Amino acid sequence: MGTRSGPRTRCAWCGTDPLYCRYHDEEWGVPVHDDRLLFEFLVLEGAQAGLSWLTILRKREGYRRAFAGFDPNAVARFDERDVRRLLADASIVRNRRKLEAAIGNARAFLAVQERFGSFDRYIWGFTDGEPIVNRFRRQAEIPAKTPLSEAISRDLKARGFRFVGPTIMYAHMQATGMVNDHVVDCFRWPELAGRAG
Repeated sequence: MGTRSGPRTRCAWCGTDPLYCRYHDEEWGVPVHDDRLLFEFLVLEGAQAGLSWLTILRKREGYRRAFAGFDPNAVARFDERDVRRLLADASIVRNRRKLEAAIGNARAFLAVQERFGSFDRYIWGFTDGEPIVNRFRRQAEIPAKTPLSEAISRDLKARGFRFVGPTIMYAHMQATGMVNDHVVDCFRWPELAGRAG
């Protein structure tokens, strides 16, 4: 079920934290077709592994500064000196494996852009360019991964991406509007249901 926060019924997962509620209300589930923002979500979803999404949201501005505004061209040029700089930056999650994966993913991201014309065209190709609209009534019904997120994960890994497991990719699909997983009594579900990709 959703949770009532003020006059609106929201998905229960965002609770009452203002940052989380704003993210839920304004971003989560909105179809994203901007390559830079898609790259941002890839980096942030990978960083989130084992942590709460709220922790990552609180560090988002730090990530924007540390990762050159999520410009994949700039991040792809990061070297060991940049890794050391990132490891010393308390405004982000200082995990060497995640940081190195983000840099490697930037290079793989550029290769996908070269091959498909844009990352947007590639990733949305898995849903034929349209959001999948689910009709879940309770948060407990929402899966952590799906056969489609498993297929996307396999394909990304084959292209050299890391920290893109099926659960991470399903979270990415939810965040970028490839699926509408707002519960049906959430005020955002009807606003996004059927929205063109």
